[in-house]
Amino acid sequence: MFLTSRVFRWAGPLAVTLLAAVLRLWNLGRPHSLVFDETFYVKDAWSLFNNGYESAWPEGADALFAAGQTDVFLADPSFVVHPPLGKWLIALGMAFGGAEHSWAWRIATALIGVLAVVLLMLIARKLFGSTLLAVIAGFLLAIDGNAIVMSRVALLDNFVMFFALLGFGAVLLDRAWHATRLAARLARARDTGREPGWGPVLWWRPWLLAAGLAFGLACSVKWSGIYFLAAFGVYVVVVDALARRRAGLPFWLSAAVLKQAPATFLLIVPVAVATYLASWTGWFVTRGGYYRDWATLPGSAWSGALAWVPDSVQSFWHYQVAAYTYHVGLSTPHPYQANPLTWLFLTRPTSMYYRGSSLGENGCDVTTCSEAITGIANPLIWWAATAATFYLVYRLARYREWQVGLILMGLVAGYLPWLMYLNRTVFQFYTIAFEPYLILGLTFVIGFLLPRARWGVLGFLVAATLISAYFYPLWTGIQTPFQFWQLHIWLPGWR
Repeated sequence: MFLTSRVFRWAGPLAVTLLAAVLRLWNLGRPHSLVFDETFYVKDAWSLFNNGYESAWPEGADALFAAGQTDVFLADPSFVVHPPLGKWLIALGMAFGGAEHSWAWRIATALIGVLAVVLLMLIARKLFGSTLLAVIAGFLLAIDGNAIVMSRVALLDNFVMFFALLGFGAVLLDRAWHATRLAARLARARDTGREPGWGPVLWWRPWLLAAGLAFGLACSVKWSGIYFLAAFGVYVVVVDALARRRAGLPFWLSAAVLKQAPATFLLIVPVAVATYLASWTGWFVTRGGYYRDWATLPGSAWSGALAWVPDSVQSFWHYQVAAYTYHVGLSTPHPYQANPLTWLFLTRPTSMYYRGSSLGENGCDVTTCSEAITGIANPLIWWAATAATFYLVYRLARYREWQVGLILMGLVAGYLPWLMYLNRTVFQFYTIAFEPYLILGLTFVIGFLLPRARWGVLGFLVAATLISAYFYPLWTGIQTPFQFWQLHIWLPGWR
C-alpha cells in the first residue's frame, strides 16, 4: 500500500512541505503596507539593523516606509518591550531583499512557518512512530488559517512558536536518551554487586543543552518563552523521577528532586540565560539604546553592596523592570482583544487588515469589494483540536500515556499562563505559540480513530481542506466581493 511504502516516507512529507511553502509564500508582498503590529516590528527591525538599537520614527512614518523611504528613522531611542531576536530575524529578510519590498519584511516569518511544518512532522514521527500520522499533523498545520496568517505578517509570535517547538523536540529526544543511559549505569552498578538507592547523576545530556538553547531563543523573542522553559524544566524532573521508579530505585523521588534536578537546572537554565543576554548584544555595544545610560544619571546608580555592578548591567536591569511593569499593566482597550478563556472556542479572531472598495476602486469590479487578513483558524481543525484536548485530559488521567502527557505539557506552557492575565489586553493570534500541540493532540486522536473509522478520518481531512480553500482569500488579503466576505462571518465576533 502506498501510504506505508518507502516512497511515501519521503513523498508525503515533501508534498506537505511544498504545500506549506506555497500557501505562505505566494503573493507574500500583498498588501504593500504595514499591517497591524507590523507598524512596530518592521520599523523597529530596520532601525535595529542600522543603529544596533530600536529608534524612534517621525510622524507619518508608516506611509513613508511603504513608499520606499525606509531610512527616515531618528537617532533617538524607542522604548520597546520585547527582546530583540525576532526583530533581528525580520531585519535579515529586509537586508536580503530590500527594506522597500513588503515581501522582504515578511520572508523571515514565512520561512519559519514552513520550517515549523517540517519540524512538527519530525516530532510527530518520533512521538507516534508513524509516517502517516506525521504527514497528517504537518498537513493540518500547513493548511490552518492561524498558522498561515501568522506566517504572512511580520509579527513576533511565529518565532516564539518555532523556537518553543524546537525545545519541545529536544525534550522529547532527551526522554529516550536519559532512559537508555540511566538503565546502562544502573546495570553496571548492579553487575558489580552494588544495589543503588538513589541512582547516578547524569551530567551529559546534550538534548537538555539544546532545549535550554531553544527555550532561550524563544525568550529572546518574547518573554512568554519563559513559560515553556519553566514548564518543561518541571516536566523533565517528573520524567526523571518516573524513570528511576521504573528502574526499581527505592529513593526515586528524592533522587530526582535532590540529586538529578540541580544538574538538570544547570544544564538548561544557564544556556537559556546566556542566549537571552546574547540577543541584547546590539544594546550593550552601542550607546544610543533606551535606558542605555540610565545608571549614569544623578541618583540612579545602585549603592551599597551592589555599587560594584557595572553601569551597563544596572541600566539593563532597569530596562527589564520597566518592560515588565509595562507588560503586566497593559490594559488598553482594543476592538479585537480576546479574553484567553475564549481562545479555544475561536470567538474573537484578530483582524490584521481590511480595505473596502467601491466599483472602480482598487480594481473592484462589483458594487463593493473587501480585502481582509483575518487571523482566524480553520474552524473545523480548531474546534476538533479543542475537543481532542479535553479528551486527552481524560485519557491521561485514565491511561497515563507519556505521549499524551508530553503534548498536554506543551499546552500547559503555551496557554495556561495567560489565564493569570484575564484583564490584560491580549489577542487570539497569541495562540500560535501553542497551536502545534493542539495539532499533535488532534493527530493522536486521529491515530486512535484511523483503524476504526478510516473513511471518517478521510472525510474530516477532505472537509478541512475545502474549508481552508474557502477561507484562504480572507487569510491572504485577496480582493473578493463584500458578500463573499460576509459569508465567512460564522459567529458575531468574527466581524
